[in-house]
Amino acid sequence: MVAIDEAVFLDGPPCVVVDRVKMTYKVPSSIERSTSTRKGIRGSLRKLLGRENLVTVSALKELSLVVERGESVGIIGRNGSGKSTLMKLISGQAAPTDGAVYASSTPVLLGVHAALVPDLSGDQNVVLGCLAMGMDMDEIDQRFESIVEVSGLDSAIYLPMKSYSSGMASRLRFAIAAAVNPEILLVDEALNTGDAQFNDRSKARMDELRAQAGCVFIVSHSLDTIRNMCTRVIWLDKGELIMDGSSEETTNLYQEFSSNLSKGNNITAARIRDEARANLVATQIMERSSGRRMEGR
Repeated sequence: MVAIDEAVFLDGPPCVVVDRVKMTYKVPSSIERSTSTRKGIRGSLRKLLGRENLVTVSALKELSLVVERGESVGIIGRNGSGKSTLMKLISGQAAPTDGAVYASSTPVLLGVHAALVPDLSGDQNVVLGCLAMGMDMDEIDQRFESIVEVSGLDSAIYLPMKSYSSGMASRLRFAIAAAVNPEILLVDEALNTGDAQFNDRSKARMDELRAQAGCVFIVSHSLDTIRNMCTRVIWLDKGELIMDGSSEETTNLYQEFSSNLSKGNNITAARIRDEARANLVATQIMERSSGRRMEGR
């Protein structure tokens, strides 16, 4: 990931630019390349030597995005659509096969599987997590109460993490990640805790982050979470960008698509997806002599 140089933007830099990014993987396959390798000496020798048959999988097809300050972007789609791959590319956890990602500061990724130490108490994990994000002990002391308040754990903050439910652990992860006022926050399936009060607190916290000229990305299978917390929604399907629009419009169309799929109306579902894709106005990122300039959607 490359930091955005403010000098090359005429209207000031956005928070995140995804510039013609693609992501492919080489994965092993049990399907033989041909019948000649399935049978006979060559096939047996290859298996004996442990040579795997590798195939190329396209996790994310060419995609460009410009995310401005103050936006809260939801990312929706079926399993395997490329949501988590896009989050990894934006956060810098993975490098794209093609293209580039530019960010105005280091994104903070909050995922369900973010590492915490089960044998330590919640308050000890708060200290460790905040230290890892660059805070000193004075800052941690100042923000400790607000972290506990956002998490809603109350006295449970002093219990071992291994005694927490998955929802409690997710709430604490969010509270820790959001405590450092990151300019770019990425939330991957960490808000579906079923706790209405926490949803209100987390939404209020993300509103604060966006008000501080930051942006938020949220991956969630809960369309209610996306509608309540996002100003813009991106719909991915099989690694392809299908729709990039308002929260209400995009989630409604995706819900109609999903409903038809669940009822076995595959032709209708495909028509809904294809029409949405056909109406997509793609982001164009153009090269200029003075540097890069983003043309938004």
